[in-house]
Amino acid sequence: MSTIQTAALSAAASGPVAAATRGVMDEQEDRFLRLLVAQMRSQDPLNPLDNAQVTTQLAQISTVRGIEQLNATVSSLLQALSTGQALQASALVGRGVLVPGSTLELANGAALAAVELPQPVDGLRVTITDASGRPVNTVALGAHGAGLLQIQWDGATESGAPAAPGVYTFAVDATAGGKPVPVNRLALGVVEGVTPGKAGTTITAAGLGTFSLEQIRMIQ
Repeated sequence: MSTIQTAALSAAASGPVAAATRGVMDEQEDRFLRLLVAQMRSQDPLNPLDNAQVTTQLAQISTVRGIEQLNATVSSLLQALSTGQALQASALVGRGVLVPGSTLELANGAALAAVELPQPVDGLRVTITDASGRPVNTVALGAHGAGLLQIQWDGATESGAPAAPGVYTFAVDATAGGKPVPVNRLALGVVEGVTPGKAGTTITAAGLGTFSLEQIRMIQ
């Protein structure tokens, strides 16, 4: 069953759940009114119920019912929003996205990654290592402003020889005024699937893992 079909079935199931919630609310309100009528029938004629007390009790049950109806409405809206978000995100399947990560895949003499700079830097250096942790190449990129900076590697090693195709890891050293600046490394992955959930819609990127839509920094 596809993700879209699962999302549609989930949305359809909200009808019976909402009906069950309304049934419980009606039962509670009916029980309250029967107790109130019984109380009024058994009251002492010489000491009848205070009209203000009766009005207060009626107002309380109306308030509770109103809050329950509001909660049910909000829940339905959130569920519909989640389903719509998942359906829209399904367009990402097969597309490349930049998400938090420190890997880059070399294929056909090209590899792409990115770094997110929180502030301008006057020095930026990228070090690429292989699966064994051995440095393959180090590139000084100089000064850059804040924002997203793509890193393109042609697969050349320190000696100029081409590196073997495969998955590599990259580290980034950034400085501003001689002080280190923390950066957010981004890896490129292809979206394999979209999953709706109570905590929001997530995507699965090949070889990288699962991410929320808010973690996507670029779509190719």
